[in-house]
Amino acid sequence: MIRRPLELFACTLAGGALALAYAEPAWAGVAGSVGGAGLWVTFDNIRAARVLSWLRHGHAVRPPAVSAVWAEVVERARRGFKVLNRKARKSEARLQEFLAAIQASPNGVVLLDKTLNIEWCNFTAAQHLGFDSKRDVQQQIRNLIRDPAFIAYLNEGDFSKPVEIDGRDAYPGHPHRIAIHIHVYGKGRRLMLTRDVTAVQQAEAMRRDFVANVSHEIRTPLTVVSGFIETLQQIDATPEERARYLALMGQQAQRMQTLVSDLLTLSRLEGSPVPGSTEWVSSTELLDQVVAEARALSDVVAGGEHAIVVQPSPEFEIAGARTELVSAISNLLSNAVRYTPSKGRIEVGWRLLSDGGAECFVSDSGPGIEAEHLPRLTERFYRVDRSRSRETGGTGLGLAIVKHVAQRHGGQMLVDSVVGQGSTFRITLPPSRVLAD
Repeated sequence: MIRRPLELFACTLAGGALALAYAEPAWAGVAGSVGGAGLWVTFDNIRAARVLSWLRHGHAVRPPAVSAVWAEVVERARRGFKVLNRKARKSEARLQEFLAAIQASPNGVVLLDKTLNIEWCNFTAAQHLGFDSKRDVQQQIRNLIRDPAFIAYLNEGDFSKPVEIDGRDAYPGHPHRIAIHIHVYGKGRRLMLTRDVTAVQQAEAMRRDFVANVSHEIRTPLTVVSGFIETLQQIDATPEERARYLALMGQQAQRMQTLVSDLLTLSRLEGSPVPGSTEWVSSTELLDQVVAEARALSDVVAGGEHAIVVQPSPEFEIAGARTELVSAISNLLSNAVRYTPSKGRIEVGWRLLSDGGAECFVSDSGPGIEAEHLPRLTERFYRVDRSRSRETGGTGLGLAIVKHVAQRHGGQMLVDSVVGQGSTFRITLPPSRVLAD
């Protein structure tokens, strides 16, 4: 603050010296003052120009070299720059975090301006709708999504409910449905949210099919039982007829009991915790139990004429739920017995895998399964041959139970089949659940 008048005094002396050299003595004092003031104003303007240039184009860490009051102006401005830069960096960091969160969202997000041009979108929306999240910015949304249902949705302007369209991956036999919901915000801008509802629709379809299948499966034996009960109530049947009717009623009652038992098993598997590794089961004991049950079933279905062969298998321990493992292997063997013709061959056994895991295999010499049916075998109530399944007492839930048991033990169910040659079903278990000598 002191240097400013000193500079003014120096400029005045310099101006006075010039005035003495060129002016009349009477006007020398006035001329010196005017000249000094002019020089001071010139120097001050130069400093002001430097400061102004720095404010316009400079950097906070490289301020201009000035003195007097301009030095304080520059220092205060430099501090202000630092504060603003710090706030700008924080705002940019928050913005990037916000955008990263939107990018990670399972739902698609598209920002549209007043004219419905894309201002920004995340990768999920681009994947749902089939456009490029960078290249298609500022493109008209109508030109990118041409589904008639979506165009009508835009034209109507009623965005109270979402609209559903086919996704980019949809093709016959492979549905892919995307729900789009538009929300108006700001001054005419629009926020467009997308969501993949394929799984939801499939789950709803499976629920409807499940209810319909259960109703149908129970209604059929109930109709038979009700019919025989009505017959016995209305006519005087002979002891032989009565015995035959009661046998058929018992058969249908057993069918309903099996269906209910399988449904309860599935419900228990889906609602209970994954089996731990504290309970160990012998592979040989499992095999002996299920083979005995399969031979008993063969006696009923085919008069015991199946050749059920137990292949030489290693003995080891399995960490898991004994009842679940018995149920899974038993279902595979019972299916083999039911679908393999009389005098057919069924092989069952264990193998140790190279990675330390194990697998149980059941092979039969039955009719085999066509490739188109293999992906759907584990669906509830799905049958390759419905009439034969009902004749042999199948519920259509056995392979669904096998799949759930295998997955709960960290493994999977695999199928290999050749039409006319038979099928092989395998349950694999990971090394963590196998303890071999």
